[in-house]
Order: sequence, then structure tokens, then C-alpha cells
Amino acid sequence: RVLAFLAPITVAFQPHAAFHRPSSRLYVEEIDGNPEYKKVFVAGGTKGVGKCIVDILSKEGVEVIALARTDEAVDSLNAMPGVKGIKGDAFDYKSVEDNMWGCDACITTLGGMTDDKRVDYEGNNNVIEAAGILGVTRVVLVTSIGCGDSKDAAPPAVFEALKDVLKDKEKAERVLQRYYTNMNWTIIRPGGLKSEPTTGKAILTTDNKAIGSIHREDVALLTVDALKSFKTKQKVLSVIDPSIGGNAAVEGETFEEFVLS
Repeated sequence: RVLAFLAPITVAFQPHAAFHRPSSRLYVEEIDGNPEYKKVFVAGGTKGVGKCIVDILSKEGVEVIALARTDEAVDSLNAMPGVKGIKGDAFDYKSVEDNMWGCDACITTLGGMTDDKRVDYEGNNNVIEAAGILGVTRVVLVTSIGCGDSKDAAPPAVFEALKDVLKDKEKAERVLQRYYTNMNWTIIRPGGLKSEPTTGKAILTTDNKAIGSIHREDVALLTVDALKSFKTKQKVLSVIDPSIGGNAAVEGETFEEFVLS
């Protein structure tokens, strides 16, 4: 094990910077050349892929900080070893920044509607901005196939149905790509999500034409693996499971796997 020193990053877009605490300096352990994060902030950790990510990190002995909007969700998070559920709201920038303080990485899977507001851009932007201001240099943003240069991968009917969601998620992606050029970020774009047990056959790929389905647990597993790999720095990766058939998958089409190790 060696210690890697991560200096605070300088970003070009910090509208809250004048009002909040200065960046922290973080030390992250390395194992076999890859980082081992000890304390991870997870946004969107109360359900779906985010909840699976919290569960995986908890089982790996990582300390997890996760925001939840209800007392019931906070209690559910706090029942998991090493997880601290805190009542808060991703729409509230200060709530995000205050609770991310002291973390050395963050993952956000935020998406959906809350009180008639969509969190896909605003909530994710708050997480990204707080990470930049606090010097949390490792950020993983989970969005969707259909965003950015993967627009043409999504079937037209699917894209039309989800265009408003994808537009907001893409805006969050652009914040990372354009303004946080010194940050070690990764964007993960899952295909069509299914709530079934992991198959262990899902893959990451840089192919922006990749399309298919994937189970939420497999997205979570590969997201955590990507978090811990230096090879994913400033990479945009689609994640699908070639073993799963579905309306979106193209029969006989294959995509080159992005290997983390």
C-alpha cells in the first residue's frame, strides 16, 4: 500500500465558492496502483441502483454517507453496517455540501421526479459542484444510454418517451466534461434497467452505439468497480448485459468490453 496525495482541484465553474468552506486535502490509499476510497458520499442511495451501490460499499467495509428525504429511508440506511443515512435533499445545495465534507469520493445516481421537480440535472449539478468546491476529486455520475453521443443508440421510440429525462441527465454530464477538467470523473450510462438478480455477465464499453438491457445490481457492481480503477479517469462508459435479450438489444451485435484490470 502506498499513499497517493490528491491536491484540491481548481474548477472553472464555482458559483457557490465565495460562500462555503475551502477545499480539503485528501489522502487516498492505493492497492496495486488503484485507489481505495475509505469514505464515499452516495446521492440517490435510497432506491434502485443507488441502494445497490450503498449495499456493495457497506459489505466492502467502506464508510458511506447517504442523503434521504424521509425518516423511514434514513432508518433503512442506518441499519446497514458503516452507512450513515442523513435526512437531506439533493435540491438543497448546502445540504449536499455539508454532508459531503470529509468524503474522498462521491457517486450520484439521482433521477426522477420529486415534488413535481426533476432531479436529474439540478440535484446532480449540486453534487458535482459541491465535490469541486470541497476538493472531492473522484466523482462517478450514473446517467443513461441516450445521453450525449449515445443518442443514436437508443431506439427512436424510447428516446422520444424519455427525451426530457435524457436532456437533463446530459446537462449534468456536460457540467463534468466542460468545467471540471482537472477532476477524476467517470460517467456510467446504463441500458434498459431490470430489477432481477445479478448475472455477472454485464460489461462496460466505450462504444457509444451500445444498447441493451442490464440488471440494476450489475450496474451497481460495475459502478463500484469503475470507482476504484484509475483506467476510468474521464471516461464515458456504457454498461449493458449481452446475455439479456430485450426489445432494445440488436440480435447478433457485439460490443468491445472496456477492461478495468
